[in-house]
Amino acid sequence: MFVAFISPYGKDRNFAKEIHVADQIPFYEAYISASLECCEGRDVKGLYKKARAGEIKNFTGISDPYEAPEHPDLDINTAQLSLDASVNFVIDRMLKDGILYNHNAVKIAQTLYEVPTEAEL
Repeated sequence: MFVAFISPYGKDRNFAKEIHVADQIPFYEAYISASLECCEGRDVKGLYKKARAGEIKNFTGISDPYEAPEHPDLDINTAQLSLDASVNFVIDRMLKDGILYNHNAVKIAQTLYEVPTEAEL
């Protein structure tokens, strides 16, 4: 299962991690980042503009802080990576760590044929 939480505060991310670790559930702190200018450029709903005009209170990055992770497990700068590259980065890491399995990967089975021993000949 992959769950994404928008967590601007480190204490909330630490709490989520503690819960996962206590139950032995894999947890990755992922820092999906882009500059504020990049985010505003992508804002099709005009939320940043409304936040700057004071119409939206406590808007992360404008009127409310964002505490960037100090040591994220995954650091993905979406201003530098395409959507496909970002997705592949996460999937590749989860495949590498054995969280996901590629059921389409070629599997080579050991042969069932054994060379007979002298006694069997």
